[in-house]
Amino acid sequence: MSERNFICVACPMGCELHVALDEKGGVAAVTGNNCKRGVAYAQAETTHPTRSFHSTVRVEGGNAPLVSVKSRAPVPKAMLMDCAKATRAAKAKAPIAIGDVLLADVCGTGIDLIATNRVS
Repeated sequence: MSERNFICVACPMGCELHVALDEKGGVAAVTGNNCKRGVAYAQAETTHPTRSFHSTVRVEGGNAPLVSVKSRAPVPKAMLMDCAKATRAAKAKAPIAIGDVLLADVCGTGIDLIATNRVS
């Protein structure tokens, strides 16, 4: 059995989590947490880590050359570089409103990238 250690970010307490893994790489036990959110965080971070993705997309015909975007939901951590490449290649046409989908289903994740600012 192997072990992984994390600092929990599920709440402000910042608990030191110790995760024991079974022979298949699944979570056998979590210790060090002071709340239930720590267990859920450790299980997700060990088996399927995700991150929020934020970037910019080029704008054509607008009052700004770029617009900020974010993922509507966290994307798999392993896909972050692919998402960055996709946003680098993307272009959007003005006008753009907050919440507009600028990249649908980015990199096949099923998650949209949405504008977080307006460009007229």
